[in-house]
Amino acid sequence: MIRRPVSIGVAALLLLAGCSSTPPAPSPEPASDDQPVEQVKAEPLTPERLQSLWWSWANSADPSPVADPTGQYCGDSQPFGVWLVAGTNGGTADRHCQVPATLPIAGPAIGHIAPDAAACTKFLTAAKGEALLDDKPVQLEKAEPTKISYDTGGGSKEGFSCGLWVRLQPLSPGEHTLTLRGSSGSQTSEANYDLTVVRLP
Repeated sequence: MIRRPVSIGVAALLLLAGCSSTPPAPSPEPASDDQPVEQVKAEPLTPERLQSLWWSWANSADPSPVADPTGQYCGDSQPFGVWLVAGTNGGTADRHCQVPATLPIAGPAIGHIAPDAAACTKFLTAAKGEALLDDKPVQLEKAEPTKISYDTGGGSKEGFSCGLWVRLQPLSPGEHTLTLRGSSGSQTSEANYDLTVVRLP
């Protein structure tokens, strides 16, 4: 239907202006679990910053999240602004974790830290990996050798990081699954996550 322009005369405008009653303000809609949760504001998660955060988390948390077989420690020492996931040092881990609905999720399907770029390039050339979110494939990002500094239990170190990484926007509240599989040469890794995503107060 085409709406035609409508002109309001001066008298009508004066009459409207003289009305003392105004319609009531609409009532706010009740909160719903389906409404999106606002993402935590943090520094941009560049490849360099993400890898620095991850290697610091993996090397300074005790016990290391990479060695966690059940997810008992997956929430320990998480950095601000992102919720990190980890592969394994070989073999398979089945982890059950609770994740805030405000945080993006990131981690390597297969990753490597080396003293020089050439060693990282060699690792990356042979690297294969996949990520599944709720049994659906997720595109992995190829992180080329990147010089980073990272924290360890013995102090700060520098190295070249590379790998096949997954990045996810904050997940909707509820139950989700995430699988990370990767390999390079003789190194293999598989981590299966059962994630309970929750709204925090």
